[in-house]
Amino acid sequence: MSRGKSIRIYMADGTVTGIRHAEIVNWTGQGIACPRNKVSELTAWEEARLPGVYFLFGRGDSSEKTLAYIGEAENVLKRLQNHLANKEFWNEVIFFTNKDENLTKAHVKYLESKLILKAHSAGRYDLENENQPNESLLPRADRDSMEEFLDHLRLLLGALGHKILEPLTTIGVQKTPEQITNSNQKENVEQNILRDNKLSMQFKHITAQAVQTDEGIVVLKGSEALARIKDTLKGYKKLKEDLIQEEILVKKDDDMIFMSDYLFLSPSAASAIIAGQPMNGRTSWKNESGKTLKDIEESVTKNL
Repeated sequence: MSRGKSIRIYMADGTVTGIRHAEIVNWTGQGIACPRNKVSELTAWEEARLPGVYFLFGRGDSSEKTLAYIGEAENVLKRLQNHLANKEFWNEVIFFTNKDENLTKAHVKYLESKLILKAHSAGRYDLENENQPNESLLPRADRDSMEEFLDHLRLLLGALGHKILEPLTTIGVQKTPEQITNSNQKENVEQNILRDNKLSMQFKHITAQAVQTDEGIVVLKGSEALARIKDTLKGYKKLKEDLIQEEILVKKDDDMIFMSDYLFLSPSAASAIIAGQPMNGRTSWKNESGKTLKDIEESVTKNL
């Protein structure tokens, strides 16, 4: 079974949009979220003058995705003051430092490299980082400590509103250290969970594969879709046009194919985009046993 976590969030000015300090109980790390227009107030926060890693978040003029920049600094506040002058896109920063001041330059360089890799792999945000920095060479004990730091950082970052590090096909199940003793076993557990949540849809001559997650339904790379866009598609018409423009859906012969995993908030939205017409996703998506989502949900409620 999964192990719970307790997170404390202190809202400095009593609002959810102001400066927020977040921490996990019994962890020495800390995260601070701050809107761009309040960076000057961080001069009163000693936590901002420590070595750490940071995320800049904002919107571009043309991108539908949130833009992000990931960096590291020996003095986070000083680096942010530089970004105020040189980077226009961002309107929020979230940075992570350590309460016991044990993070070194080598540590934060290691964290930065790993975070950029994870963000690229997740594919949720468009990264402003032009290069992939080299990973610092750390002693084994330090490397393991930083990997643990990354796990906690990812959790806090999500709690502060950004899932930039979360793979689209993440299922909300985590095993305890007693159940998972190494990364290979953890990967096998995650693959088994994904397999158990896998769905497929067949319509006319096309086939699509998907995974049901905590956020909705992720149509997997390589899934097929009809090229047509019927007038009855209505609200989903623009979404399909956007997917084509962003080359998530590309032409293949007379049909289309998904070039990357894509998260839909409802199974019906996914079905409509694939079929080019409105469809009931609860009946069109089926698991490997042939049960529809409707059947699966009804069988669960019967056991409540």
